[in-house]
Amino acid sequence: MEARLQKLICSQWVKLSNMTFHVRRKDREITDAAALKKVLKSTTYITIALCMDNEPYLVALSHGYDEAKNCIYFHCASEGKKLVYLKANNKIWGQAVLDYGVTDECDYAYTCVHFSGSISLIDDLTEKQHAIEVLVRQLSTKPEEKLAKIKPEKLAKTTMGRIDIAYITGKQHTYPKL
Repeated sequence: MEARLQKLICSQWVKLSNMTFHVRRKDREITDAAALKKVLKSTTYITIALCMDNEPYLVALSHGYDEAKNCIYFHCASEGKKLVYLKANNKIWGQAVLDYGVTDECDYAYTCVHFSGSISLIDDLTEKQHAIEVLVRQLSTKPEEKLAKIKPEKLAKTTMGRIDIAYITGKQHTYPKL
């Protein structure tokens, strides 16, 4: 009975995570899709929330955002807590933050994007190749040099995932005097 109740509670959290809420401060809301995507393209990591048996888990991931496919690619260890959670429940809520620090007026300046979606692990070598290219080109100052060193046999053994974004929203609080 308790396990069924925990599963129900966790599924209700997932349903809530797919609900859209308005940004309370409309003056801070980011409504331009290009601006939201720019944050995902310019940050070096995202944080995602996972849930299993009514137990939340938060993890940071280095990532690459594929604008054409509206998805986020990442790589990770072939075992561990993150994979246990995502295999139990592949629905996630995530965020990317650009932190500008404290302004002269003692306000905090930032841009953040929140998104929901689902994770799937990638088995196809062609998609893994595309995913690693997206990831390395976003994170490296010398991407072609790094990509040239990746061997197909090593890539085949690498655990890679894709987050398909279903919902995205954003908020910012910045001033010219940073």
